Amino acid sequence: MFQLVVGVGNPGPQYAETKHNIAWMLLDQTPTFGNAIWKSKFKGEYAEASIKGNKFYALKPQTYMNLSGESVQPMANFFKIAPSEILVIHDELDIPFGQVHFKMGGGLAGHNGLKSIAACLGTDSFARMRIGIGRPPHGDVSNWVLGGFHGDQKIQLPLLIQKLHDPLVTAMVDGLNKVGIYNKKNLLA
Repeated sequence: MFQLVVGVGNPGPQYAETKHNIAWMLLDQTPTFGNAIWKSKFKGEYAEASIKGNKFYALKPQTYMNLSGESVQPMANFFKIAPSEILVIHDELDIPFGQVHFKMGGGLAGHNGLKSIAACLGTDSFARMRIGIGRPPHGDVSNWVLGGFHGDQKIQLPLLIQKLHDPLVTAMVDGLNKVGIYNKKNLLA
C-alpha cells in the first residue's frame, strides 16, 4: 500500500497540458482525488482521500519538476511516510504512449524530478508509476516533454487518463504485486 501518491509536473498555465504534466492531469481527473479539497503546504498542493477505510495523500509539488524533492521530503516527514510507501507518477520517454509501467526503486532514467526526490529522501527506494509519452520522432527531447499532445494522442488522452485510474488505485491499495495485469499493456487497445 502506498500512503503518498506524488504527481510530478510544472506549475503555471503554460505547462498545464504538456506531456511533462500528465501526472497532474491524472490526479486532477481521477475520481479518487479529482473532487478532493487541495491545500497549499510543503511547497506544493496536497489532498487526502479515503479508499476502503484507508487514508491516502496526493501531492503536486509546485517547485517545478527539477526540485520536486523539496516538496516530497517535508510532506513525507510530516505525515511519517516512509519512502517505500511513496508512489511517484511521472511521464516516461522510453515507454510508448498508451502504456503504463510500475516499478519499485531502481534507476532514475535521467528524469530530473526523480533525481530530486531521491536526493531529498536519501534513497531511490520509492515506487514509480511511469506513464508513457514516447520519444519524439525527431528534434529536441526538452521541447517534446514541455510540448502538448497532438494528433491521435490528443484525441486519445482523455480515454487514457480514464484508463489509468484503475491501475493507480490498485497500486495504492494493493501494492505493486497486483498491477502486473496493467504493466506494458496498451491501455487504449
